[in-house]
Amino acid sequence: MVYVSSLEPNGADNKSSLVMVWGVYRSDSSCFLPLDFENSDQDSQTPFLKRSLSESMLELEFDGKESPFYLSFRLKLVSANDLEMLTHRDTNFCAPVGFTAGHPLPLGLSSGPDGGGSWNFAFFSRNSKSLVLCLYDDSTTDRPALELDLDPYVNRTGDVWHASVDKTWGFVRYGYRCKESTNSEDDEAESIVLDPYARVIEKTISPKFLGSISKNSSFDWGRDVSPNIPLEKLIVYRFNVKGFTQHKSSKLPTNVAGTFSGVAEKVNHLKALGTNAVLLEPIFSFSEQKGPYFPFHFFSPMDIYGHESAVNSMKGMVKRLHSEGIEVLLEVVFTHTAESGALQGIDDSSYYYNGKDSKSYLNCNYPVVQQLILESLRYWVTEFHVDGFCFINASSLLRGVHGEQLSRPPLVEAISFDPQLARTKLIADCWDPHDMKMPKEVLFPHWKRWAELNTRYCRDVRNFVRGRGILSDLATRVCGSGDIFTDGRGPAFSFNYISRNSGLSLVDLVSFSGPELASELSWNCGEEGETNKSAVLQTRLKQIRNFLFIQYISVGIPVLNMGDECGVSTKGSPLLESKKPFDWNMLASGFGAQITQFISFMTSVRARRSDVFQRSKFLRPENIVWYANDQTTPNWEDTDSRFLALRIRAESEEETTEPKNNDMFVGFNASDHPEKVTLPTLPEGRSKWRRLVDTSLPFPGFFSVEGETVVTEDELVVYEMKPYSCTLFETTA
Repeated sequence: MVYVSSLEPNGADNKSSLVMVWGVYRSDSSCFLPLDFENSDQDSQTPFLKRSLSESMLELEFDGKESPFYLSFRLKLVSANDLEMLTHRDTNFCAPVGFTAGHPLPLGLSSGPDGGGSWNFAFFSRNSKSLVLCLYDDSTTDRPALELDLDPYVNRTGDVWHASVDKTWGFVRYGYRCKESTNSEDDEAESIVLDPYARVIEKTISPKFLGSISKNSSFDWGRDVSPNIPLEKLIVYRFNVKGFTQHKSSKLPTNVAGTFSGVAEKVNHLKALGTNAVLLEPIFSFSEQKGPYFPFHFFSPMDIYGHESAVNSMKGMVKRLHSEGIEVLLEVVFTHTAESGALQGIDDSSYYYNGKDSKSYLNCNYPVVQQLILESLRYWVTEFHVDGFCFINASSLLRGVHGEQLSRPPLVEAISFDPQLARTKLIADCWDPHDMKMPKEVLFPHWKRWAELNTRYCRDVRNFVRGRGILSDLATRVCGSGDIFTDGRGPAFSFNYISRNSGLSLVDLVSFSGPELASELSWNCGEEGETNKSAVLQTRLKQIRNFLFIQYISVGIPVLNMGDECGVSTKGSPLLESKKPFDWNMLASGFGAQITQFISFMTSVRARRSDVFQRSKFLRPENIVWYANDQTTPNWEDTDSRFLALRIRAESEEETTEPKNNDMFVGFNASDHPEKVTLPTLPEGRSKWRRLVDTSLPFPGFFSVEGETVVTEDELVVYEMKPYSCTLFETTA
């Protein structure tokens, strides 16, 4: 129905009549093409009927199966002069049929407000002078079935373009074609870009992705609930989803190996290590050429990780791990994207930093990027029941829209106080996959919400174990890194790691130390690379035990890297691409058996002595006594000192909710000669010291659940600690 007020100009004769000259067209973004309607090869003329002295009207009827399309028309006053009326832009009027202006929010694809009769498309692009919604009715072709030019006067609100399309057509995929005003006029053939907010994406025949016009398939979460483990009680295992079960030794079906479903099948290994939280390397859709740390989309899991459906496969994994009391944490990269196929071409000046070599660096604190990141985090929590996030290259989250350092970055603050993220764990990791020369030691604004992956811990422990560094650094790390976390947080905000996926693995840290590996702070124990020398191999084995011992007796959260429990090696290569799939056969080796058992034992000690090792607050200074090798106060800043011991006095029942516990004594000897240490006098009510760990002893005697008595009542015993060894003693009645 078209209604027109009186348009008769002054002086027109009474015989003039108003007609509409019209055609029905479908757009290809550069011109109008006629539909295959009757008489569509030429414009039709339909006269208006007078409804009153001041209004005329006409009615047109079309086959609904042909929608959506455009009705293009102009008004013509048939008279002696044949006057025509066009728009203020001197063009035909253009009315959409089968689709409407839609709504600017929410961004992305959503069901219309009519309860499901239409799809609403909303897309941010400030600098596009035109936008085309490309719709596909076939999943096997790269050619759109329909391209709708969105009218900036009708389909744009602020910087958001929007349209609502009837669902009756049956489109299956969609994308957008942008034309930025900054581009040259000759560059008409713009590529089709992926909606950043698409919930499900599909790969096309050509190497690009489109959004899927469908809801996520249903998934039965049952009674799934997050384990909601207190931060201080976490035991974290970090791994790559594909690498964890890809190897044929996993003995999983080929369609399950290397997927989320494969991870769910290996839950018993995680539990055997005492793990109650997994940290997955990035699983967002990423560039297969660059790897998982270069995502191109933030709302969909990588399709290669899926068994049939990546979405449901991941949900099944989360549900299974939750049922076993294991939380799921994700490494996420929001500071940069793949260099193509991500947000490039949508609105580069808004999404990315300007300048040389910055075409893939996201402008995280720009409002639209901040909104995208928040929506992504909320989606993973609500849709996938994820328990927390570790933000890679977190120091870049502190940069302002012009690259300046911010003391109160809007994005970090918004994440900290977002109600939908209130129960998630937030971890800042300043490692940068680009390896940009930016300051890593930053004071991260945390609002008492953000934990940190503790790089200083890694550095100082590596230095001590290889015989470098100073004693005060080791003491600080073992007691929870108070130099970092006494700012209103506590030791539970320190995620302590020895090795990670970038850099040397644990076994390579004690096997390679060439000049090119100086930054790794490693030591080869006397010979570079593989060797058959028994003395070198024994030293390496003790050093591996020492690393793990220190990690698990340190106050804070231990983070074990995939493969370190069975000696996975990259032959001294620190490169991320050198990492190999997990070889499950290695767990059955002598090394694999003793190290996995040792890790399991240490996690059980942490759980049993949660009053010491799983604390939300720092140990009381009065409950710690430090010793040098001659029982005097350690020379904290002496670079030649290689021995440190401490006694941890059990807190009284009034000071802790735990039952009264035993004192503990810990010794660290990083020197190449033995050190003799006199165990402290027994506290009242305790009759003996028992040795739980001595990393210098042969397997299986180097650790013991029951412990071996070494000191009885009224007896002082001098215990000899062998070179490169650590010990743990506990009092008992």
